[in-house]
Formats: sequence, C-alpha cells, structure tokens
Amino acid sequence: MSEELKVAVVGLGYFAEFHLDAWTELEGARLVAISDLSDERRAWASDKYGINASIDISDVIASDPDIIDIVTPPPSHFELIKKLAAKDKIIICQKPFCLSVEQAEEAIAFANERGCRIFIHENFRFQPWYRTIKSFLDDGGLGEIYQARYYLRPGDGRGPDAYLSRQPAFQKMPRLLIHETGVHFIDLFRWISGNIANVYADIRKLNPVIAGEDCGIVILNHENGSQSVLDGNRLSDHPTDNLRRTMGVMQIEGEKGTIDLNGMGEVTFRPFGSSSSQEIPIELEVDINAFGGGCVKALCRHIILAANGMGEFENEAQDYLAVIKASEATYQSAETGRRIDL
Repeated sequence: MSEELKVAVVGLGYFAEFHLDAWTELEGARLVAISDLSDERRAWASDKYGINASIDISDVIASDPDIIDIVTPPPSHFELIKKLAAKDKIIICQKPFCLSVEQAEEAIAFANERGCRIFIHENFRFQPWYRTIKSFLDDGGLGEIYQARYYLRPGDGRGPDAYLSRQPAFQKMPRLLIHETGVHFIDLFRWISGNIANVYADIRKLNPVIAGEDCGIVILNHENGSQSVLDGNRLSDHPTDNLRRTMGVMQIEGEKGTIDLNGMGEVTFRPFGSSSSQEIPIELEVDINAFGGGCVKALCRHIILAANGMGEFENEAQDYLAVIKASEATYQSAETGRRIDL
C-alpha cells in the first residue's frame, strides 16, 4: 500500500456523511470516487465534497481505489462485493453485513479468492469511552470480569413518526433492535469478554407502527464464565444532553470493583468495598459533536494505519462471523424460548 490511500465510497444514505467527512479530514487518505443510485444524493455529495458522484459502479472501479467503503443496505452487499473485490483491495462494509450467515460466508470466500480483504464498519468499539474501558480492563484494572450490562435507551422509537426524521427504513425492518442496533453491543461484549458460548433472548415490539422488535433482553454467556446482558428499549431515554452520544449506559462488575459509563461519555471506577468512584480519563481524542465521539473517523484512521503496517487490523469479516451468528441466535432463542449454544 502507498502512504496516501485512494478511497471510494459507495452509498450516500444518511450515515454516509460521517464516512465522507472522515475520509476527507484524515491524513493518509484521498477520496477519489463516490457513487449512489439516487440523483438527489449524488447531487448533494458532489456539491459538498467537490467530487463528481457517479451512478455507474464501473466508474468506481476505474478510479482504482485502495479502499472501497460500502455504505449501502445489506441487500446490496453481496452483489457489490462480487463487482468490486480485486487483488490487494480493502473493502469496508457497513453492518448488518449481508442478509444471512451463509451469504456473508460466501462473500468472504469470494473476496479471499481474489486476494481482497473485507472489514466490517463496526464502529462502536472505536468510541473513545469504550477504547478507554478496554485499555483499563487489559491492564488488569478490574481483575476478573463477572458481568457486563448495557442499557440501550436512545428514546427515538415513540409514536407514528418514530425514526422517520433520520433513518425511516427502521420502520419497515423486520428485525430492528438486535439486527440493526444490538449487534453493536454483541460485538462490544465479545471484544471485552471473549467468545460467546450461548445466547438467550426475550424480545418484543412496543410501538405498533414498526415491523420489527424495539424492546427486549439478551443474555450472553461467555466461554470464560462471565456474562453480558443487553437490556434494550428504544422508546425509553437515559440521563444526558445528547441521546445519541452513548445511546445508553453501561456497567461492568468484576473482582476489583465496578466500571460505569454514563450518557455524557464519562467513565468511572468504584473499587470494591468503596462508596466513592474515581474518573477514568478518556485517553483518546473525543469529538463531542460527532457521532459516537468521532468513532467513524477513528475506525477509518485505524484502517489507514493498519494498511500501512502501523498496527493490526480489527473487524475482519471472517472474525465478525461470530457476531453475526450470535445475532442470529438471539432471534432463534426468542422464537423457541430456549438458550442457543454457539
């Protein structure tokens, strides 16, 4: 790879703006192509980023990018990978990745045959507070982890207009709480506590205007004996000045005490036996006005550095299959009322 990597972005929906902003701001990357089927979105992107947006994917191929960032919905992922995978290319693909475990495996195999690597745009683990928590855990600050719990409370799922202002497709998704959003936390829990042994889920729908589920509890038992719980309710909120900063609150209990993450993005540690907590300073850059504290930019920077040999890649698609399988298991568990072994 060259030091300055050429980047193409395919898909210009709501979330693509975070990707485009990141690629145009980061050193070591140069945006060379953007593409979408929508005339309106192409016009918007061309005007804002100064690059002629194309409807034809062959124009993306002709730009010869080092990195291809796919920011389209899951039904398009496999066909785009078949068109874009080529030797020494890096493909970053938004989650949820493909339409099923089987299709994801086929896409990965196809890319491997062509010498192309796929990484999943799983950006929550790149939020600065989670990187800080992981560093604290890796340094032994909590000792053995007993249990982690995350309360997902974005407060955006109420009434007939739920999600319409930002991501209207959410209303029609047959699977919402876990498949679209909860998968972030399945990845986080696996990153923090290791491989998942089994899954139990009880999920339901509160808002009748949507197709999928918006409330429920998922219990993940890890191979090391620790347990993680995702308690999600998209209709409820949490204490913060910005419901989308952390989208909820987290608590991790362990041998040496308890870690808490609040809705302001602040992390504290209370030692076992103590009545007071101490702040754990956030070690990384925090863009308080950006989504997730700037996690999209942090993920893109990670790809640039790793591609140039400065660090190990995270979020490789082959490894991410375990997250997809755990996500699928939540629905199997909810349908059967039993724990699902992975």
